[in-house]
Amino acid sequence: MRKTKFITAFAIVALVTLTGCFGGRLSSSGRGGEVVGVSGKGFNEPTPYGMTLIKRGYLKMGLAKDDSLWGKHTPQKEISVDGFWMDETEVTNSEYKQFVFWVRDSILRTRLADPAYGGDETYMITEDKNGDPVTPHLNWKKSLPRKPNEDEQRAIESLYVTNPVTGEKMLDASQMNYRYEVYDYTAAALRRNRLDPTQRNLNTDVQVNPDEVVMISKDTAYIDDEGRIVRQTIDRPLSGPWDFLNTYIVNIYPDTTCWVNDFVNSDNEAYMRLYFSSPTYNDYPVVGVTWEQANAFCAWRTDYLLKGLGGEARYIQRYRLPTEAEWEYAARGKDGTEFPWEQGDVKNEDGCFYANFKPERGNYTEDGNLITSRVGLFSSNSNGLFDMAGNVAEWTSTTYTEAGIDAMNDLNPELKYNAAKEDPYRLKKKSVRGGSWKDPESYIRSAWRTWEYQNQPRSYIGFRCVRSLASTTSTKQKGKKRK
Repeated sequence: MRKTKFITAFAIVALVTLTGCFGGRLSSSGRGGEVVGVSGKGFNEPTPYGMTLIKRGYLKMGLAKDDSLWGKHTPQKEISVDGFWMDETEVTNSEYKQFVFWVRDSILRTRLADPAYGGDETYMITEDKNGDPVTPHLNWKKSLPRKPNEDEQRAIESLYVTNPVTGEKMLDASQMNYRYEVYDYTAAALRRNRLDPTQRNLNTDVQVNPDEVVMISKDTAYIDDEGRIVRQTIDRPLSGPWDFLNTYIVNIYPDTTCWVNDFVNSDNEAYMRLYFSSPTYNDYPVVGVTWEQANAFCAWRTDYLLKGLGGEARYIQRYRLPTEAEWEYAARGKDGTEFPWEQGDVKNEDGCFYANFKPERGNYTEDGNLITSRVGLFSSNSNGLFDMAGNVAEWTSTTYTEAGIDAMNDLNPELKYNAAKEDPYRLKKKSVRGGSWKDPESYIRSAWRTWEYQNQPRSYIGFRCVRSLASTTSTKQKGKKRK
């Protein structure tokens, strides 16, 4: 009896607590005992900077007929996708540099707090405002030294290397490693992964084995004694909810040598030296970024945003790469056209091209550009998105398979596979969309599918981010314009 009373009392306290946490109210009073539901304050999602709203809708994904130039068959499928926010332009060098500099400054703050470099503990936060201990983290309110002392100068210089030929000091790209964690909510929600074995199968004709062991895969990473990133995928018995927290460490500096490695017998040294480092190219799309680095940027961008939102942060969805279906849906525009513009041709009646691509064999300049162009140089499509054809091709989150569209679901389709390091290389293909400055007309159509390996940087592949809507009833039309 005493136990029963305790449980009842606890249930009442829990009900009151949950009601207070969610800001709702008990609605049965004054309504004659009718169920009328609970009320609560609605959440108005803030308009993300530089993004535009793509409303939920429907499209015929793929090509209606085989490609006339290459003879490639791309089947069609009718699909529906939910609404999402999408970057108006591809991520630029300037925006990606902000990521690189944040990583640089986080490493510097960590070293300034290290006794080996003076040990200024004010660069780390170890206690909350009440003096209680917290997990140590960086104090970004503490400014970096303007007039560094000897120890601080050593910490700063430790992030740079000297070019043996020119004597120029350069940021040590090998140190620009970003560590982040992603919780796999989908895997955690699967019924077969329930911690309680009795909940893994709802079929009452099946006898549950309480001692059944469920194996899960977990991604981990660490830095070894020689400063190298070691990535592992561990298979182990399910033991708790934290088994679905995956850890990644990615070197995030773009591969500037891609300009030389992508084009043999071509003099592209100037792009290799200047494209990412010179402010002249700040508003150009970042290239030389792998699929893995693009995902790291999305994770950092999410964390950077959430720290500034306070209590509303729990409703905001993560930045991520678009699925292949989302990308094509957004590129086709409101009328589902073959190209991101209404006309079937690639240039208007005045002879001006609609995108930056390679119009003729060997003639890259006919459209007014040689390589990439400044983002937003050409007109947007009807969704307010720029450069969805040409300029640079773009990573998607989707794993590339030959079956492609045929293997997709017709509701928010996504083919996802997190390849382990030891997996065959063929399993590490990711879908790339949109075509680039080096591609012919056929490759820049919205339905054209191609791929690249997830760890391969290219001088013609970039990316843009998307974010699922916090509410599917949002009516806001467009994000703030970039300046």
